[in-house]
Amino acid sequence: MAKVAFLFPGQGSQYIGMGKKLLDEDQSANSIFKEAERITGISIKSLCLNGPMEELTRTVNLQPSLTTLEIALSNHLMERGIEPDAVSGHSLGEYPALWISGVLNLSSCLHLVKERGRLMDMASEKNPGAMAAIIGMEAKDLRSLIDEISEYGKKGVLSLANHNSREQIVATGEKGLINDLCKKVKEIGKRAIPLKVSGAYHSPLMKEASKAFEKTLQNVTFNSPKFAFYSNVTAAPEKDPERIKQLMAEQIYSQVLWYDIINNMVSEGIDTFIEVGPKRVLANLVKKCIDPQGVKILNFESPDDMDEIQAAIRS
Repeated sequence: MAKVAFLFPGQGSQYIGMGKKLLDEDQSANSIFKEAERITGISIKSLCLNGPMEELTRTVNLQPSLTTLEIALSNHLMERGIEPDAVSGHSLGEYPALWISGVLNLSSCLHLVKERGRLMDMASEKNPGAMAAIIGMEAKDLRSLIDEISEYGKKGVLSLANHNSREQIVATGEKGLINDLCKKVKEIGKRAIPLKVSGAYHSPLMKEASKAFEKTLQNVTFNSPKFAFYSNVTAAPEKDPERIKQLMAEQIYSQVLWYDIINNMVSEGIDTFIEVGPKRVLANLVKKCIDPQGVKILNFESPDDMDEIQAAIRS
């Protein structure tokens, strides 16, 4: 039998109409969306199906909307007997991973993502920043360049945000320093792509949001995970509920160690990756993290994908 990991994408994978097929065919999904709207006070179903895009992509709306959809999709898989051996999520995607592994119940999960989105939004307004994807540089070389440009932090905040694959690393920090980094990266013949975000996520500019979020977390019960939960901060499977709780506060300003997570999963015998969410952002990254030979990399965002998923699990 396949050894399966569920992977949950974060912000950036959204589009208008996401979840339509699931909501058309799955009554359980509709129930989850209805309950999520009651918990959050946000018109999640309408935002997912109809937008408008500028409202859907507002952090305070997007975080609960994506989380709800990914929970509903993973529930669809579980109801049909497809369970993971391990789970992880990219940034925001850690929350549906925590839900499916039983660490958080639905109410706690959605209350947390709504508050997380609000605090990150506030931090972005108070400390505006930027992010850029750097293509074709090794992490150590990019880190050296960041140290050079920021003069080891004396000029301001500039750091690594997401180590997504062998060749894609996201930098985060103050706008001027991100612009300087992009210019320098292009001068040495590599690619730098500014991201359409309003804040310097996963950087020290988010520490204020993290401290406030830590207080919210204190009032929430975390349970032991039913499946191996790989943390963004440590890239390792974490079992202790209080340790996971602390890592969820740190995650807001810490680097996402995605490349290490995928490689660690493979070393533990994972041979089938299912991205549970819209688009194929993580599925494409997995292919760039490991040698894909002998590994199945799939995406589940609609009931139409179920036949392929079931065939992969059986083979």
